[in-house]
Amino acid sequence: MNNHIKSLNALTLDHYDINCTNMGDEIWINTNISETIPDVYTPLTWSIGKILDEGSGNIYGRPYMNISRRINVIKAIMGPFSKGALKRIFDLYGELPKGMTIPNHPMSRSEAFKMMPPNALGIGKASRNATRTLKPFLKGTPDWQKKMKLKIENAETPDVLQQIWIKELKPYVLKAWLNAGAAATGMQKITSLSKKLTKMVGPENCAILMSNLRGEQQLESLGLVRGISKVLSGEMSKEQYIEQYGHRGTHEYELSLPVDAENPDWIEKQVREYESLGIDVEKMLINQRKKFDEAFVRFIERYPNKIMWLKKELKSASNVMILRERARSEFVRVYRLIRLFALKAGAFHDLGEKVFLLYIDEVEQLLSGGEIKWEIIPIRRANYEKYKRYPPFPSVIKGRFDPEAWANNPDRRTDYYDASMPNVEIDSTDMLKGHPGAAGSVKGLVRVIHRFEDAHQLLPGEILVTTTTNIGWTPVFPKALAIVTDVGAPLSHAAIVAREMGIPAVVGCGDATIRLKTGDKVKVDGGQGTVEIL
Repeated sequence: MNNHIKSLNALTLDHYDINCTNMGDEIWINTNISETIPDVYTPLTWSIGKILDEGSGNIYGRPYMNISRRINVIKAIMGPFSKGALKRIFDLYGELPKGMTIPNHPMSRSEAFKMMPPNALGIGKASRNATRTLKPFLKGTPDWQKKMKLKIENAETPDVLQQIWIKELKPYVLKAWLNAGAAATGMQKITSLSKKLTKMVGPENCAILMSNLRGEQQLESLGLVRGISKVLSGEMSKEQYIEQYGHRGTHEYELSLPVDAENPDWIEKQVREYESLGIDVEKMLINQRKKFDEAFVRFIERYPNKIMWLKKELKSASNVMILRERARSEFVRVYRLIRLFALKAGAFHDLGEKVFLLYIDEVEQLLSGGEIKWEIIPIRRANYEKYKRYPPFPSVIKGRFDPEAWANNPDRRTDYYDASMPNVEIDSTDMLKGHPGAAGSVKGLVRVIHRFEDAHQLLPGEILVTTTTNIGWTPVFPKALAIVTDVGAPLSHAAIVAREMGIPAVVGCGDATIRLKTGDKVKVDGGQGTVEIL
């Protein structure tokens, strides 16, 4: 087990009773992470996550990052030159809530270097190498995945499966992770361009100008929804759709859960619904392209000397986004093989789904004939099931956090929690504020949906209000008049898809699912990032 996990209390690990806020006065944030990973981690999934990112935290099964520790380490190492690095952190994760202060933990440079993950410098070097090998990786991964799938399925003994994991699958998963990280390094350029355009033409026109990042190519996050229309029109077969996009879904990072395409009826159901509702995704994309062209004309009328600059910047942003999304997709394609590997490992011992209650080092012990503390598995299951019953935790948590007390508090906030000021009242005005996700202003009725499994309740023309969305939600988007989320950022996959399709969206409102109820009439202004209760 890696060093960070070893540093936790043995009983805490045995029982999967982990709450990293017990470290003391720190700030934990999951603004971006919870979009990608909305589910509660099983022990196996969390242990794989620790291999990929040793610095990630765990609060009762939910992934968080210690942002205050990262900030203090950067300050200690970079001193007066840390301003730019800190700015990039807040650009990526968002500003802290008003009034929340960053705990100051002074340390020397040598102490700061010791607090960095042991493999941090190695990861930096590996990421630079991954940048050079990114294109061959993207090209070769689909075929590699097919061959590896057959190898795992055909492994006849635990020892053979163990060697496949150690020598082939695990190294390739790490390689895919580094490539995804390398492909995302250019996202700072998109954030910078968005800020410049907001100052030049305002948030609404900026959102429209940033709504054509697919260019003439294909954004992977748009593929799930666009592909259904292609199956409906006969341009793509169901088998081709599953081969290209079948590894993606709402629960793609939680290894204990299947992705949607593993249900053989899923694609058929989606096609039938699109057909019955007359959903035309290509028409939506064409209409949004017209709005983009109109915004472009307005820009050049105002800044005639900036035409070539804008074209160059938008082309660069498009290339970055397409590469980032494709690399993320290919990582998921490889990552999902771990589910197949785990189920195969469990099958040798007739474990079934219980295998996901083991950590990865325990799965390795199992395959090599080692002993497992079977008596603690029911305790882990009980804790995991308890964690799933809690509502999603706040995006930002400062200080020690008691999930039980928070969940039982009828006046709890869902946007942030600060142990030093736990009774801050929720805003009671008729206006909610979030990030501009996708431009457009509409009025309509709210449909609050807490779980993707209930997304079928959304009726055409309703405003979807939910905690967070990810790529698995995108096939539902064409039914929505607008989208509003508690958690989210302008560069999340879901916000990008909403922009490309011309669906107004406000993301990162913090407490929309508490302040809004199904049937409420609201006005959503995606360009300004506001939701008004009418």
